[in-house]
Amino acid sequence: MGRVITLDALGTLVALEDPVPRLVAGLGAHGAMVSAAQAAAALAEEIAFYRDGHDDAVDAASLAALRARCAEVLRAALERAGADVAAVTPGAMVDVLLAALRFAPYADVPGALAELRAAGHRLVVVSNWDVSLHEMLRTTGLARLVDGAISSAEAGARKPAPAIFRRALALASARPDAQAASRGRGGARPALHAGDSLELDVAGARAAGLEAVLIARDGVRCGVPDGVVVLDSLDGLAGLAA
Repeated sequence: MGRVITLDALGTLVALEDPVPRLVAGLGAHGAMVSAAQAAAALAEEIAFYRDGHDDAVDAASLAALRARCAEVLRAALERAGADVAAVTPGAMVDVLLAALRFAPYADVPGALAELRAAGHRLVVVSNWDVSLHEMLRTTGLARLVDGAISSAEAGARKPAPAIFRRALALASARPDAQAASRGRGGARPALHAGDSLELDVAGARAAGLEAVLIARDGVRCGVPDGVVVLDSLDGLAGLAA
């Protein structure tokens, strides 16, 4: 019988491609000359702002509002860095920012997800993200390889809170076999969560009663609790879940 497996998104399934060159080029197309250093510093501020507020974006309207605020944070940060972006309209700033932020699956991910599904496991993505998590999974081709996804914006809770993991298990429990696995009935093993953060993924999953696996793509394994398996990619997850 397959297991319920929940998966983190950023750092586990996908990576953020370097947004600096696209931001510089996009602003340049609107008449703003911005250096790579200025763009990198401004993006760091924008990303920090986004992470604090992404749970506000629960539908299309609130997502558009969040993106507009992020674009204004980016503009202000660029101006503080000495860049002249006066020629870039608010709408263009949003478009340029969104075009700069592209995500790509790690090379091992599509095959690993396909292997897990072929083995009968039910896969749900659990991520601290706005409601556009589903759009990102579609554009990266991962939506067809998983059975569902829940963002912190939709759950009303962000990792490491157990509530978001419980929401993921509720999604997975749409099938009776997945429900049994998630509750550990009939000898089935408990649900498993794989993610790259000790604080958000490992601690959060264990607090929710899930088995935790750390995906350490950067090779850093300091402070891993006893009993937590560490993998350097998703390639070994199917064997671990069996």
